Amino acid sequence: MERLFTPGPVEIPERIREVLSRRIIHHRTKEFKESLLRTRELFKELVKTKTDNLALLTSSGTGAMECAVLSFFKEGDRVLVVEGGKFGQRWEEICKLHGLKTDVLRLRWGSSLNLEELEKALKRGEYRGVFLQMCESSTGAYNDVKEVGKILRERETLLVVDAITALGVYNIKVEEFGIDVLIGGSQKALMLPPGLSIIWFSQKAEKSLRTGSYYFNLKEEVKAQREGQTLFTPAINLVLALEESLKMLLERGMEEVERAYRTTARAMERAIRELNLKIFPEKPAISMTVVESERSEEIRRECLKLGVRFAGGQGKLKGKIFRISHMGQKPLDLIYALSSLELALKRLGLLKEVGLGVSTYLRELKGLYF
Repeated sequence: MERLFTPGPVEIPERIREVLSRRIIHHRTKEFKESLLRTRELFKELVKTKTDNLALLTSSGTGAMECAVLSFFKEGDRVLVVEGGKFGQRWEEICKLHGLKTDVLRLRWGSSLNLEELEKALKRGEYRGVFLQMCESSTGAYNDVKEVGKILRERETLLVVDAITALGVYNIKVEEFGIDVLIGGSQKALMLPPGLSIIWFSQKAEKSLRTGSYYFNLKEEVKAQREGQTLFTPAINLVLALEESLKMLLERGMEEVERAYRTTARAMERAIRELNLKIFPEKPAISMTVVESERSEEIRRECLKLGVRFAGGQGKLKGKIFRISHMGQKPLDLIYALSSLELALKRLGLLKEVGLGVSTYLRELKGLYF
């Protein structure tokens, strides 16, 4: 049986699979209404807000990205997109498609946003919005959203954050961080199948809320969901499972969840370096480990023979990196991934002996298990 160590979809815990396997209910029932209302409150607790501007959308994360553009911006608005990978490119493409005057701050893929460069870009004009990824999952690079929020706090500019690979990993505090629009997706650290996205927005962003789409009518969707209803047929079982996922995260506490991810990420990085492999991003996100190798595809194929699937590179990084997700995994689960990687490297003649990476990883888990 194949084991997923990909940054979406991820392995789904048994507790959530049990909810997904239940007999479907109708969405215009008291049972669904109560679950939707509970889920909204849990999500607000997750991101440390009392602001009730929240909608669950039956779409991939890209749907929520487009919803954000259509709901808070109009044709002719000038915006700044931070592009450091495939998903930064997606912000650019969506903004341009809908007629926004889109300036782009291009980063070398694998690098993170330099705050001085951002401030220089902001001096070139008045922007209605800044779009960026908290974690650019095509490269594994992390952008310090909290510091960006400080820069934009006194401006009218909206900070729009794709946190699809950050929600459920980092202890995100939307108001403290200065985030105006937050995007999430179900298939990452929320540990669900694909098909559900989440959008939250600040009171500052609410002033710009408009009806820009029939399906992604965020203004009416939020009104309906505050009453426990949805405008259209929702992904019923995914909503029910999201309630369980959020309970799991909050039972543990996001401070502890982030600490465990940080420990895991540090341990993985040191283990990878012991295997004479190179970490690709300059400032890695803690949700995944991204490894640079010209033999990436060979390594991935060999790991797949052992029942372990890693993700490859996208766009111009295809064949140059492979990505090992930490999301949906317990820290000890990564031993399985590392063992398979070591065996694959040995078979390909890239490693003399196995065991060094795993032993390094175990030593670095101190504080979690011993």
